[in-house]
Amino acid sequence: MNFSTNSERKIVNIILPAYMPPIRNIICGLLLFLCFSKSSAQDLSISSPDEKLTVKLSLDQGRLYYQVFLQGSEMLEKSPLGLRGSQIDLSANLHLTNKSSRRIDETYSEPKIKKSTVKYQANELVCKFENPNKNQLEVVFRVSNNDIAFRYQVPQTGEPANLIIEEELSGYNFPAITTTFLTPQATSMIGWMKTKPSYEEEYTPDQALGIPSKYGVGYTFPALFHVGDKGWVLLSETGVNALYCGSKLSEGTQDGLYKIAFPENGENNGIGLANPTIALPGCTPWRTLTVGSSLKPIVETTIPFDVVEPQYKASKTYTFGRSTWSWLLWQDESINFDDQKKFIDLSAAMGYEFVLVDNWWDTRISRGKIEQLVSYGKNKGVGICLWYNSNGFWNDAPQGPKNRMSTAVARKEEMAWMQRIGIKGIKVDFFGGDKQETMKLYEDILSDANTYGLTVIFHGCTLPRGWERMYPNYVGSEAVLASENLIFTQHANDNEAFNASLHPFIRNAVGSMDFGPVLLNKRHNRGNNGGTIRKTSETFQLATAILFQSPVQNFGITPNNLNEMPVHVIDFMKQVPTTWDETVFIDGYPGKYCVIARRHEETWYIVAINAEKKEKTITVSLPMLSDKEIVLHSDNDNKQPQLTKVRLPKDKQIKLKLLPGGGAIITGK
Repeated sequence: MNFSTNSERKIVNIILPAYMPPIRNIICGLLLFLCFSKSSAQDLSISSPDEKLTVKLSLDQGRLYYQVFLQGSEMLEKSPLGLRGSQIDLSANLHLTNKSSRRIDETYSEPKIKKSTVKYQANELVCKFENPNKNQLEVVFRVSNNDIAFRYQVPQTGEPANLIIEEELSGYNFPAITTTFLTPQATSMIGWMKTKPSYEEEYTPDQALGIPSKYGVGYTFPALFHVGDKGWVLLSETGVNALYCGSKLSEGTQDGLYKIAFPENGENNGIGLANPTIALPGCTPWRTLTVGSSLKPIVETTIPFDVVEPQYKASKTYTFGRSTWSWLLWQDESINFDDQKKFIDLSAAMGYEFVLVDNWWDTRISRGKIEQLVSYGKNKGVGICLWYNSNGFWNDAPQGPKNRMSTAVARKEEMAWMQRIGIKGIKVDFFGGDKQETMKLYEDILSDANTYGLTVIFHGCTLPRGWERMYPNYVGSEAVLASENLIFTQHANDNEAFNASLHPFIRNAVGSMDFGPVLLNKRHNRGNNGGTIRKTSETFQLATAILFQSPVQNFGITPNNLNEMPVHVIDFMKQVPTTWDETVFIDGYPGKYCVIARRHEETWYIVAINAEKKEKTITVSLPMLSDKEIVLHSDNDNKQPQLTKVRLPKDKQIKLKLLPGGGAIITGK
């Protein structure tokens, strides 16, 4: 461990006589104070257990800053810290009053994330500061190998028992060589039926620092930065619950400074404060940085879950798995009793655990018929999940059921009905932004759903922030430009491979992503004979079942696929798991290509996709495999899916040919 201050290394020689008049006593006291404040507070540092990642804190004229170094290379330049409240300023005129450190060594299990068992080892530094009014601020840094998490803790120092936070000064000041992979935050109450912001904007890769965002209100988390030949930094936040708002990144300066910013005033239809209020003593969420010389730590990070704690106990043992979903390809017209029976039959034929019944079921199917579908599904071993509108008053989305999730009385009544008839989970859509009031709604839905034994997926929503570990019945969130856009626009299809190659490095790196993958129809309509055109191969589509991580996958397969697709394609989809014991990054670059390995029990699934416009041949090293023979799903020269068995050489390296918009899958033990 490395916890050091200048005062521990610097000797100050002050010779004091045996007797000092009071004035000389005061002067010497001031000298001692100045020596302490300018030395001990200027070089506080904490390093990771492997001592490769270091955070250095400093006070400059009473303001707090930090820097980040990876193996001696500066990844973040002098960056601001601090809070400014409505009546208390905890960002200026600070001086250090105390510091403490400890080693953290914990192991936890979480079946819903990229790695089922995690050993978290970190060093923690807690620095306590005070302003001239005796108001106190505690800054907590935890540094593990390749990950940093920090937050503020504010004790109660007088009568006020709460703090309205006007500004969080936390910033990230990147070196000039840095390029960005960012997606803009949308302004409030725009888009279809005024449903934005919903974290469904496009990314711009390798953009220079300080370029204005599309909407001028900053960028959504997570945010990826490429610090030239030094490495990579992924920014996000975690531990956000009903006690704080969801934050974002501000617009960047041309000098490379991005800061924490709060939601826009117009979000949630203008209801509720944009900035958060905390009870005292209280704390902010964790700000997280994943730092690596390569992309491997970015893809494999578990920091969103390492520093949070479960908010309540599970009311039952929840199960996860595969689901079919009529609405994606068959759209609103499929929300009828007969079509939902067809998709229950499809799930049964595939051995899937669930079927999702989407919007309008309350009026187009009816509650009585839903109960019949539950019974029908139960006889076939298929559980039913239901869609809900979160409204409320925060947008104009017309789909029902409405006003059943927005208040406690209606919500509990609805969930009691679902529990009685045997519904397995809910998907709640169309939220109003990131204000603290909206975060409370997310948590209230999750907590009440747990009481009634229901799992929860969110759509048209914010980013999950450690929720997989915080809430045992939470499954995943959309918060991405998801598969429904493949039905809506040809542009989404033309860019499908590009977008897919970004998600493992950015969005899906920090939380479960309910994308709705694997669309095997060549034409995106019910008859597979019209609408938008898929540009990627079938093998690419299969690969997304592994590439995208969520403990419940709502797949885009349809009944016609059973007869139209080769047997080995359907067999793969019958066997594919949705929970993982280990995830390993092998190769790739955001927006170009990606190779990832995931292990379920003893079986490894290694997937590769190519987002570039030209054929790519790569050599993949597979040290995790012990089988002499492996199964390879790939594309032939006509971009058709093929299945071969391949002997693995002694060096455990294999060459893969990836067509543009193509993919490959290796399975083995």
